[in-house]
Amino acid sequence: MDDLLATLKAAAETTRLRLLALCAHGELTVTELTQILGQSQPRVSRHLKLLCDAGLLDRFREGTFAFYRLAERGASAALARVLVDAIPDSDPTLTLDLERLEAIKRSRSETAATYFRENAARWHEIRSLHVAEGEVEAALLRLFPEDGVEDLLDIGTGTGRMLEVLGPRVQRAVGVDQSREMLAVARTTLEEAGLRHCHVRQADMYQLPFPSGSFDAAVIHQVLHFTESPAEVVAEAARVLRPGGRLLVVDFAPHALETLREEHAHRRLGFSDQEVAGWCRQSGLNCGPVAHLPGDPLTVSIWPATRAAAAASPQTVLSLSGVPS
Repeated sequence: MDDLLATLKAAAETTRLRLLALCAHGELTVTELTQILGQSQPRVSRHLKLLCDAGLLDRFREGTFAFYRLAERGASAALARVLVDAIPDSDPTLTLDLERLEAIKRSRSETAATYFRENAARWHEIRSLHVAEGEVEAALLRLFPEDGVEDLLDIGTGTGRMLEVLGPRVQRAVGVDQSREMLAVARTTLEEAGLRHCHVRQADMYQLPFPSGSFDAAVIHQVLHFTESPAEVVAEAARVLRPGGRLLVVDFAPHALETLREEHAHRRLGFSDQEVAGWCRQSGLNCGPVAHLPGDPLTVSIWPATRAAAAASPQTVLSLSGVPS
């Protein structure tokens, strides 16, 4: 009872209710919230701290920035949503706040569009070498549970496309990436798609900021060929999977296009099935049948793997691809 009263007290102020309503529409920085509310940064920061301490908002660091959004977990998360839903849509203050929020979102979209224009040639050059992305995404969806999962992790989310594709089949999803520019693009992607249950974070794929066993599924889409140690990325992905959780790795089969290394920073020229299966087994994952999507000249491979529901002896585990552990 005391905790509930303390939470209600934290929300019982006009500015803090406005903050809850705004953060229910996406991730916002202190600077953006200050612009919308027309209040000083110290005052807004103080209100945000009270809401975070009460468990009504979540706060996430991204370099020198901090983003805020409505809490998704914890005892106060459901109450936060109830409070936001109780605010009348016709409230003139809220209406003005949301108009200013839309202006900020338009600015984000313009920034994302500029980034796309400046980098489109590089991406399109690579896309022209392999099978259409729509075919890859359709294959991914076939490997993803039709009844969906609760929690999804997209490692190296980039533009957020995997969250956009798989988002309708999950209850919650988070994408991680090191690039702030790409995260800005991903946020715009998710906002335009209306996927409020999906969000992104700046994080190191080698040291994910999540406890072990946090996710039901994880995706590593066209990321491993950029990494110094792909085996470590797979191991970290396996760590955060729950028992029975599924990992989907998408990347190129072995190829000889040295231009991708020289001009596009690819550190590895594709991966063999045996190589990926070995990393999965070392990380406690059982491999499934591999899907190969031939292109000209690149072949895209999808390697599915599952964390065992119960620990098994390495001598008795066989991968579904037929390669013994």
